[in-house]
Amino acid sequence: MAKIKISSEEFKIFTKYILDISGIALDTGKEYLLETRLTALFTKYNASTFAELLHKAKTDLKKEIENEIIDAISTNETYFFRDKSPFELLQHKILPDLIDKRTQRHSSVKPTIRLWSAANSTGQEIYSIAMTLLEMGVTMDKYNIKLFGTDISDAAIAYASYGLYNKFEVARGLDPRRLTRYFDKKEDRFKIRDEVRVMAQFQKMNLMKPFIGLGKFDIILCRNVMIYFTTEDRKRIYQSISKVLEPDGYLLIGSTESLTNDTDLFASKKYLNSVFYQFKN
Repeated sequence: MAKIKISSEEFKIFTKYILDISGIALDTGKEYLLETRLTALFTKYNASTFAELLHKAKTDLKKEIENEIIDAISTNETYFFRDKSPFELLQHKILPDLIDKRTQRHSSVKPTIRLWSAANSTGQEIYSIAMTLLEMGVTMDKYNIKLFGTDISDAAIAYASYGLYNKFEVARGLDPRRLTRYFDKKEDRFKIRDEVRVMAQFQKMNLMKPFIGLGKFDIILCRNVMIYFTTEDRKRIYQSISKVLEPDGYLLIGSTESLTNDTDLFASKKYLNSVFYQFKN
C-alpha cells in the first residue's frame, strides 16, 4: 500500500494524541515518520485518512489500535552492549562499589542488587547487564539480583521477554565468545539461555504515568529516551526517578544527553571517560 499523506491539520491533531497517550513529542518535520510507520495500520483497520485512523483509535474500547500506534511510533533502536562505556563503568566502578556497600550493610544475608532499565526496548540492554554480572561472578546463588526492564511498547516487551534474536541483532555488539556462551541456536535465530533470562523481568510502563509499586533501585539506566519528551515532561520524569532511586544509588543516561536543563537533583561524577550521576550531597 502506498503511503497516505498527512495534512498539516491532521499532523497537529495526531501528534497531540500521541503526546497524550505516550509522552512522545513529534515536532513539525516528522510527518514522514507517521506516514511511513503507520502505513500497515491503514490496511489493517480499513482507514483511508489519518483523521479516520485517529477516530477509530479513539473509539476502540479495547485500545488495540492505540497500542499498535505506540508500538509503531516508539523507536526501538538498541543493540547489545550499546556504547560500551556504560557497561565498562558498571563492571569496573559502579557494581564493585555497590556490592561492597551492600555487603557491609547486610553481612549476614545475600546482598540485593536492584537495577532498572527504564527504556528497555527489546531487551538487549538488560541482557547485556546480566552478562556483565555473570562475568563478574555475580550470580543468583550469591546475590539477590533484580533486573527490571520497562518499555511503553507491548511488542518490545514481548520480544524482550522471549529473548529470541535474529542473526543481525546478535551481530550488533556481541562477540562470538558471548554468543556461544549465552545463546542457543534455534534454526536461524538465537535464544538467550536460562541463566541469563532468569535474572530479568519485563513490564510495560509509560514513564509519563505515576511510578507505582516499583520500590527502590540501586541503579537506574534511562538512556537515549528523554530526547523524545518535552523539557517539562523530562523534568517530571527525573523527579519521579529521584523518588525510586536509593540515596546512594546511581543514574546513567545516554552519552550525548545532559541533565543541565532538566534537574538539579544530581551531581555528575566521572570515572575514566564515563559519566554517571548521584544525588547531590
